[in-house]
Amino acid sequence: MTERPTYRASVGSQTLDLPIVPLSDELAIALLITVDLGVGFAQTAGRELAKEIATFDPEVVMSVATMGIPVAIEVTRALGLDDYVILHKTPKIHLGDAYVEPVRSITTGAAQSLRLDPARVEAVRGRRVAVVDDVISTGASIRAALALARRVEADPVVVGVLVTEGSEWRGALGDDAEAVRALGSLPLFHRAPDDELEEDWT
Repeated sequence: MTERPTYRASVGSQTLDLPIVPLSDELAIALLITVDLGVGFAQTAGRELAKEIATFDPEVVMSVATMGIPVAIEVTRALGLDDYVILHKTPKIHLGDAYVEPVRSITTGAAQSLRLDPARVEAVRGRRVAVVDDVISTGASIRAALALARRVEADPVVVGVLVTEGSEWRGALGDDAEAVRALGSLPLFHRAPDDELEEDWT
Protein backbone atom coordinates (compact mmCIF):
# COMPACT_ATOMS: atom_id res chain seq x y z
CA MET A 1 0.00 0.00 0.00
CA THR A 2 1.39 3.40 -1.01
CA GLU A 3 1.99 5.76 1.90
CA ARG A 4 -0.26 8.83 1.75
CA PRO A 5 1.64 12.13 1.41
CA THR A 6 1.34 14.64 4.23
CA TYR A 7 1.60 18.39 4.67
CA ARG A 8 3.16 19.94 7.76
CA ALA A 9 0.85 22.69 8.98
CA SER A 10 1.02 25.17 11.83
CA VAL A 11 -2.16 25.88 13.77
CA GLY A 12 -1.11 28.62 16.13
CA SER A 13 1.61 27.13 18.36
CA GLN A 14 0.80 23.55 17.30
CA THR A 15 2.25 21.62 14.37
CA LEU A 16 0.39 18.86 12.55
CA ASP A 17 1.25 16.48 9.72
CA LEU A 18 -2.00 16.42 7.76
CA PRO A 19 -2.80 13.72 5.18
CA ILE A 20 -3.20 15.02 1.64
CA VAL A 21 -6.37 13.50 0.20
CA PRO A 22 -7.69 13.80 -3.36
CA LEU A 23 -11.04 15.40 -4.07
CA SER A 24 -10.71 14.72 -7.81
CA ASP A 25 -8.01 13.70 -10.30
CA GLU A 26 -6.75 17.29 -10.32
CA LEU A 27 -7.43 18.62 -6.82
CA ALA A 28 -6.37 17.54 -3.32
CA ILE A 29 -6.49 19.05 0.16
CA ALA A 30 -4.60 18.70 3.42
CA LEU A 31 -7.31 17.22 5.63
CA LEU A 32 -7.80 18.71 9.11
CA ILE A 33 -10.28 16.65 11.16
CA THR A 34 -10.73 18.44 14.47
CA VAL A 35 -12.71 15.66 16.13
CA ASP A 36 -9.77 13.26 15.67
CA LEU A 37 -7.09 15.49 17.20
CA GLY A 38 -7.91 15.13 20.89
CA VAL A 39 -8.91 17.37 23.75
CA GLY A 40 -5.46 18.91 24.23
CA PHE A 41 -5.29 20.13 20.64
CA ALA A 42 -8.78 21.62 20.82
CA GLN A 43 -8.12 23.35 24.15
CA THR A 44 -4.91 24.97 22.93
CA ALA A 45 -6.35 25.97 19.56
CA GLY A 46 -9.51 27.34 21.19
CA ARG A 47 -7.53 29.40 23.68
CA GLU A 48 -5.29 30.83 20.95
CA LEU A 49 -8.19 31.59 18.62
CA ALA A 50 -10.07 33.26 21.47
CA LYS A 51 -7.10 35.62 21.92
CA GLU A 52 -7.32 36.54 18.24
CA ILE A 53 -11.00 37.48 18.42
CA ALA A 54 -11.40 38.75 21.98
CA THR A 55 -10.89 42.40 20.98
CA PHE A 56 -14.17 42.21 19.01
CA ASP A 57 -15.99 41.64 22.31
CA PRO A 58 -18.30 38.81 21.17
CA GLU A 59 -21.20 37.91 23.42
CA VAL A 60 -21.93 34.48 21.95
CA VAL A 61 -20.20 31.98 19.67
CA MET A 62 -21.81 30.36 16.62
CA SER A 63 -20.39 27.44 14.65
CA VAL A 64 -21.19 24.74 12.11
CA ALA A 65 -21.63 21.04 12.89
CA THR A 66 -19.72 18.78 13.03
CA MET A 67 -16.08 19.84 12.85
CA GLY A 68 -16.78 23.29 14.27
CA ILE A 69 -18.24 21.96 17.53
CA PRO A 70 -14.92 21.42 19.38
CA VAL A 71 -13.79 24.85 18.18
CA ALA A 72 -16.99 26.48 19.46
CA ILE A 73 -16.76 24.79 22.85
CA GLU A 74 -13.14 25.72 23.49
CA VAL A 75 -13.39 29.28 22.14
CA THR A 76 -16.49 29.84 24.27
CA ARG A 77 -14.70 28.51 27.34
CA ALA A 78 -11.58 30.60 26.69
CA LEU A 79 -13.62 33.78 26.19
CA GLY A 80 -15.29 33.23 29.56
CA LEU A 81 -18.71 32.83 27.93
CA ASP A 82 -21.28 30.17 28.72
CA ASP A 83 -23.26 29.73 25.52
CA TYR A 84 -22.72 28.77 21.91
CA VAL A 85 -25.06 28.03 19.01
CA ILE A 86 -24.49 25.21 16.53
CA LEU A 87 -25.82 25.32 12.97
CA HIS A 88 -26.69 21.94 11.42
CA LYS A 89 -26.16 20.65 7.88
CA THR A 90 -28.58 17.74 8.20
CA PRO A 91 -32.26 17.71 9.22
CA LYS A 92 -32.85 16.93 12.90
CA ILE A 93 -36.12 16.03 14.56
CA HIS A 94 -35.78 18.86 17.08
CA LEU A 95 -35.15 21.61 14.50
CA GLY A 96 -38.76 21.95 13.36
CA ASP A 97 -39.25 24.99 11.13
CA ALA A 98 -35.56 25.88 11.09
CA TYR A 99 -34.10 28.96 9.46
CA VAL A 100 -32.31 27.59 6.39
CA GLU A 101 -29.54 28.76 4.04
CA PRO A 102 -28.18 26.70 1.10
CA VAL A 103 -24.50 25.71 1.24
CA ARG A 104 -22.03 23.55 -0.70
CA SER A 105 -18.71 22.67 0.96
CA ILE A 106 -15.47 21.61 -0.72
CA THR A 107 -15.38 18.25 1.07
CA THR A 108 -18.94 17.12 0.29
CA GLY A 109 -19.52 18.62 -3.15
CA ALA A 110 -23.27 18.02 -2.88
CA ALA A 111 -25.73 20.80 -2.18
CA GLN A 112 -26.70 21.00 1.49
CA SER A 113 -28.53 23.41 3.78
CA LEU A 114 -27.39 25.13 6.95
CA ARG A 115 -30.07 25.19 9.65
CA LEU A 116 -30.60 27.36 12.71
CA ASP A 117 -32.89 25.92 15.38
CA PRO A 118 -35.72 28.45 16.06
CA ALA A 119 -35.34 27.64 19.76
CA ARG A 120 -31.81 29.08 19.66
CA VAL A 121 -32.63 32.35 17.91
CA GLU A 122 -32.92 34.36 21.13
CA ALA A 123 -29.40 33.26 22.11
CA VAL A 124 -28.04 35.38 19.24
CA ARG A 125 -30.68 37.99 18.41
CA GLY A 126 -29.37 41.49 19.06
CA ARG A 127 -26.03 40.14 20.29
CA ARG A 128 -22.44 40.40 19.06
CA VAL A 129 -21.62 37.02 17.50
CA ALA A 130 -18.28 35.34 16.78
CA VAL A 131 -18.71 32.82 13.97
CA VAL A 132 -16.03 30.14 14.35
CA ASP A 133 -15.12 27.01 12.40
CA ASP A 134 -12.24 24.64 11.77
CA VAL A 135 -11.41 25.49 8.12
CA ILE A 136 -12.56 28.12 5.67
CA SER A 137 -11.98 27.09 2.05
CA THR A 138 -14.69 28.08 -0.42
CA GLY A 139 -16.29 30.34 2.18
CA ALA A 140 -19.71 28.78 1.55
CA SER A 141 -20.38 27.58 5.10
CA ILE A 142 -19.24 30.81 6.72
CA ARG A 143 -21.22 32.91 4.23
CA ALA A 144 -24.36 30.89 5.03
CA ALA A 145 -23.72 31.18 8.77
CA LEU A 146 -23.34 34.95 8.50
CA ALA A 147 -26.56 35.15 6.47
CA LEU A 148 -28.46 33.15 9.09
CA ALA A 149 -27.11 35.32 11.90
CA ARG A 150 -28.21 38.49 10.13
CA ARG A 151 -31.65 37.08 9.27
CA VAL A 152 -32.39 36.78 13.00
CA GLU A 153 -30.98 40.25 13.77
CA ALA A 154 -27.70 39.08 15.29
CA ASP A 155 -24.54 41.12 14.77
CA PRO A 156 -21.67 38.93 13.49
CA VAL A 157 -18.57 40.92 14.44
CA VAL A 158 -15.75 38.46 13.71
CA VAL A 159 -15.03 35.15 11.99
CA GLY A 160 -12.46 32.92 13.69
CA VAL A 161 -11.07 29.77 12.07
CA LEU A 162 -8.23 27.40 12.84
CA VAL A 163 -6.93 27.60 9.26
CA THR A 164 -7.75 29.19 5.94
CA GLU A 165 -7.40 27.03 2.82
CA GLY A 166 -6.47 28.61 -0.49
CA SER A 167 -8.00 32.02 -1.19
CA GLU A 168 -11.37 31.40 -2.87
CA TRP A 169 -13.09 32.24 0.41
CA ARG A 170 -12.07 35.88 0.09
CA GLY A 171 -14.19 36.37 -3.02
CA ALA A 172 -17.09 34.42 -1.55
CA LEU A 173 -17.18 36.54 1.61
CA GLY A 174 -16.63 39.93 -0.01
CA ASP A 175 -16.37 42.65 2.64
CA ASP A 176 -16.80 40.04 5.40
CA ALA A 177 -13.38 38.61 4.49
CA GLU A 178 -11.83 41.49 6.47
CA ALA A 179 -13.40 40.05 9.63
CA VAL A 180 -11.60 36.69 9.33
CA ARG A 181 -8.94 35.79 11.91
CA ALA A 182 -7.04 32.49 11.61
CA LEU A 183 -4.32 30.54 13.40
CA GLY A 184 -2.79 29.21 10.19
CA SER A 185 -3.22 28.66 6.47
CA LEU A 186 -3.17 25.73 4.05
CA PRO A 187 -2.72 25.59 0.30
CA LEU A 188 -4.83 23.57 -2.08
CA PHE A 189 -2.92 21.00 -4.14
CA HIS A 190 -3.12 20.58 -7.91
CA ARG A 191 -1.61 17.68 -9.81
CA ALA A 192 1.14 18.76 -12.21
CA PRO A 193 1.78 17.10 -15.61
CA ASP A 194 4.58 15.03 -13.98
CA ASP A 195 1.94 13.69 -11.51
CA GLU A 196 3.46 15.59 -8.56
CA LEU A 197 1.26 17.64 -6.27
CA GLU A 198 1.87 21.39 -6.42
CA GLU A 199 0.84 23.83 -3.72
CA ASP A 200 -1.71 26.39 -4.85
CA TRP A 201 -2.29 29.40 -2.60
CA THR A 202 -4.38 31.35 -5.11
